[in-house]
Amino acid sequence: MPLFRKTKKSAQVNTPPAVEEVPAQDFVLKLSYSAKSSESVRIKTGPSAVARLARMLDGYVQGEPELAEPYPVEFGEAAPFIVRMPDAAEWLTYHRKRLPVTRHALVVLESVDAIDLAFDTFVGGLLDGELDTSGYPEYNAIVGGVASHWDEMNGDMIVRAVVGWGGKGARGDTDRNASRILAGLFGNIAADRHALGIVAVERPVTGTKADGLVCAHCGFNSAHVRAFYCPKCGMRMTRT
Repeated sequence: MPLFRKTKKSAQVNTPPAVEEVPAQDFVLKLSYSAKSSESVRIKTGPSAVARLARMLDGYVQGEPELAEPYPVEFGEAAPFIVRMPDAAEWLTYHRKRLPVTRHALVVLESVDAIDLAFDTFVGGLLDGELDTSGYPEYNAIVGGVASHWDEMNGDMIVRAVVGWGGKGARGDTDRNASRILAGLFGNIAADRHALGIVAVERPVTGTKADGLVCAHCGFNSAHVRAFYCPKCGMRMTRT
């Protein structure tokens, strides 16, 4: 008989010690958009009225400004809000060919309701700061330009300056730089030879898609039945 008998070892379970807090790395993304808008200036319409908007950015815009006209009626619900996917899909479809700077500016300014492309015409670009490697403005860059709509009572053009910035943060002096640029843009608007003075004007009230009227001059489908003047070309709407 063997002198020693092999015994079966009991299985040992290693349980980790209980801890109240585990060291961890925190990751947080905070998006913040800000914008400023000037007072409105009434400008008498004339030849190339919309083309004159780009010249109001002289001395401030970096590169060529881009024009964003009011949404046609089929894109009347477009909005840059990811939580509203159908509206966001319309927005991306309509703006897919725009410059990255313009898309960023529209996201910022539309998100805070500084402009509304249901009736506004926007001309803008990069006003201060740098672009990243993909062509989009850095978070502390300032974008913007001028926004205008047609006064439905007499067909004059109502123009104001708008600037915006934001994203993953903001530099301390961004607000001060934005105020300085806004004042300069407003000075350019007021200096237009067709300017008639500062005016307080309520924004137009848009209606439903079915309310739209088709402009006989440029074919633009207005987003609201109240439109006496076309949001795109400024000509008087023909009513049947």
